Amino acid sequence: MNLRPWLILFVLMTTSLSGCFGEQAGDDGEVMPAYDVYPEPWDRSDLLYDDSDVFSRVTNNGSYGIDTVRSVFVAVPSITLADGGAGATGGAEVHLGLWLPVIEGCDWEAGNVSAECQVPVIAEVGPYYNDGDVDALSPADRLGRMLIENYVPHGYGVAQVSVFGTGESNHCMDLMGTDEQRGIDAAVTWLGTQGWSNGNVGLIGKSYDGSTPWQAATTGNPHLATIVPMSGLIGVHELMWRNGSMEARGMIMHNGVYGSFGVDGDTEDTENLCEGYIQGYANGPAAYLSGGMVDYAGNDYWTSRSFLDRVLENYNGSVYIIQGMQDWNVDPHMAFPTHQLVEDAGIEVKTLAGQWAHDYPDRLSGHSTLPSGEGGEAYPYTLRWDWADEMLYWFDWYLKGEGRAPTLGVEMQDNQGGWRFEATYPAEDTFYMKIGAADMNPSGASILTGTESITLTYGPFEEDVYIAGMPTFHIPITPHTANGAHAYLEMSDESGMRLGHAVMDFRFADGGRDGSLALVAFSTVTGQMEFMPMDVFLQAGESIYITMTQTGQDYVPSPAALGGYSIAWAGAEMTLPLVNRTCADLFQAPLHDYGEDVGRTC
Repeated sequence: MNLRPWLILFVLMTTSLSGCFGEQAGDDGEVMPAYDVYPEPWDRSDLLYDDSDVFSRVTNNGSYGIDTVRSVFVAVPSITLADGGAGATGGAEVHLGLWLPVIEGCDWEAGNVSAECQVPVIAEVGPYYNDGDVDALSPADRLGRMLIENYVPHGYGVAQVSVFGTGESNHCMDLMGTDEQRGIDAAVTWLGTQGWSNGNVGLIGKSYDGSTPWQAATTGNPHLATIVPMSGLIGVHELMWRNGSMEARGMIMHNGVYGSFGVDGDTEDTENLCEGYIQGYANGPAAYLSGGMVDYAGNDYWTSRSFLDRVLENYNGSVYIIQGMQDWNVDPHMAFPTHQLVEDAGIEVKTLAGQWAHDYPDRLSGHSTLPSGEGGEAYPYTLRWDWADEMLYWFDWYLKGEGRAPTLGVEMQDNQGGWRFEATYPAEDTFYMKIGAADMNPSGASILTGTESITLTYGPFEEDVYIAGMPTFHIPITPHTANGAHAYLEMSDESGMRLGHAVMDFRFADGGRDGSLALVAFSTVTGQMEFMPMDVFLQAGESIYITMTQTGQDYVPSPAALGGYSIAWAGAEMTLPLVNRTCADLFQAPLHDYGEDVGRTC
């Protein structure tokens, strides 16, 4: 592992501060009494956390027992005949498993209980109960068991909720459509209005389960007090299309992947025939052909599955975004510039962004297998054994009104493993360094066809730099046919280690998802390509390399982007977002005991 010497020095410095922050190890290794206050992330480096399980544990175990799970069906009367499925037969409902704390003197079955007995609820909502995982009445290893064992003893209810068409919920598998959104909203309302509830509900989850919190927040439900989306979708089209370029799964995600969850051999299979499922057959291929939202002629299939704009308009709670910066399943553009947009809307927001893949912040099995260029260099400093405590502090404040207000901003980890805190991201003091074509040293080729590639270089940098944000690469291209053009850029260091990538169908030369150009053969357009969010540390003397091909990874150019094109290098310009950070800006996250060979992080 290529470690920064000054980071090793910083570890020695922080070690000398042992004992200044509260909990510490005794001579026999026993964990000493915990904090009386809520420590900041940068004040936790000397703490010992329980790493005996596959997930992190809270420092202080709660005092309440865990009651027997309850099986609950929540009616969704807003599903009507027009929606098909269970709307045609009547009685649409979502199913959930509910765990409540055992509190002396509180009788949950009585319905109306005293205020001292009322508890908030943390819920994970998704399609996987009974479909690739345990049922909703069994603690799920992916997250449910961590929530139940950590937070129910601290006075929280925990719910596992199946979206429509999955588990024991009826109706159809709607792939995050309006029917699914209404089912989630009904579950939130039910959890927030029971006699044992204090009225506050928080949603948390990863991947699909991290997208349901965004869905819930679109309605402005008054009981939804906080959401914690981990690698969650701000929209379905936004996930699978980037500047008109489609991921290979784009056409089949609804009907070919998740639609099968609703056809599992039970008596409710007939209820999977609803308008969203039917529309999926046409809208996947249509979006592949156009690259866009296919929202003409009143079609709202994709726009109804786009969440962020409605969240910014309607939501009144808080947001804690968690994102793997090396996530190739749900790319980090789901988190940035989302964080800044949420902040600008006046919503309290924090983001935890580490150099892990499609994973939780605290899972050793996933973090330890990351390859070079995709998080390997940052391991084991990716692991956050303080995550269970971090979530407890967050939930205590936003669901109970206890503790102290969290410090809002972004905990960011660079690709070499160093953690730092930024008030927002990109940081306000970001310097945008513009680099012209003359300084990029293109390989000389000016025509890109077939499987050819072109490499550009820049450097060496005269001092240490952080590339922190979303670099841009503006490049004039001239398509050789009316079919269009497509490009994939990959940035690497001089060793060949991947740093980041960008992709574009040049019909979307201005970037974004909403408009497209009718490209004309031999008519020049400037593609305003933007890299995925990245946080990269480069030492003085290092250079960067940009490799340009027609396509790469799992991106599929649309049929309209099959021709070659010429490149006008003289008009090309790259912009790098740079921040000036030193070891003094970095902090050490709590570490697992990895032995004597581990010598650093800041």
